[in-house]
Amino acid sequence: MKTIISAVDFSDCSINALEHAVSIAKHSGSNLLMLWVNNPYTTKTILSSDMSDDLVEEVEHQFTKLINKYSPELPESKIDYIIREGKVYKEVVNQARESEAWLIVAGTHGSSGFEELWMGSNANRIVTAAPCPIITIRSGVEIGRKLERIVMPMDNTMETRQKVPFTCELAQAFDAEVHILAIFTTVIEEIRDKVQIYAKQAAKYLKENGVKHQIVELEAENLSTTTMEYAKKIDANLISIMTEQEKTAINLWLGPYAQQMVHHSPIPVLSIHPKEILISMGY
Repeated sequence: MKTIISAVDFSDCSINALEHAVSIAKHSGSNLLMLWVNNPYTTKTILSSDMSDDLVEEVEHQFTKLINKYSPELPESKIDYIIREGKVYKEVVNQARESEAWLIVAGTHGSSGFEELWMGSNANRIVTAAPCPIITIRSGVEIGRKLERIVMPMDNTMETRQKVPFTCELAQAFDAEVHILAIFTTVIEEIRDKVQIYAKQAAKYLKENGVKHQIVELEAENLSTTTMEYAKKIDANLISIMTEQEKTAINLWLGPYAQQMVHHSPIPVLSIHPKEILISMGY
């Protein structure tokens, strides 16, 4: 069974993200593993209880409460927790690798244990280093937990198509509709034709897999702004993007487009890493 990891620091932001993870686990038939990381040098806590003076014991108590709360929603799946110690983004990534996670879900402005992770450029690290797709949800974003509309922008890079299979899988789980955005940032016909071709290929893949979809063509000066504006317009539940990683041996930075999306999107963002070999999509 697939595993979803939900990074939890017990802030409202991370609990909101956890509830999204519960919904995805339910619809995709996945197990859910909640993860809290204790960094002895930077961890702060927003927990308050008379149960214990020991932080780790209190975290275990809070996790038990969450399991009791959400287990009824996951009768066919296992919900559990794990506590790790070290740098937060490294331990999230390490756990994802060890669990062979299918997906990571995390809030982007936790106020306690994840404060170091989600401050400034550190937010890039977990998204870029994660071995699997990751959904990030900004603090204060209250989006319906059931995925109904997914926005998937397409550009003129070959890598843009690599997000289609995973996006399709999520859409199938929720019977969601995918809005394929063919975004044009230039008047050069060769580039515009390539964007249209990739959008049509994505539509063909979704059709073959029984996913509702439509292609929308948009002119744009800024990819991220146009994508976010369209997502807000249709009341989307998710935006699916590539991370635009540089092709270097060691890289902990996102490209400017992905960076803007992760940090500023009012809609949850699904980030998928490009691979050297294009995923087979039947074309």
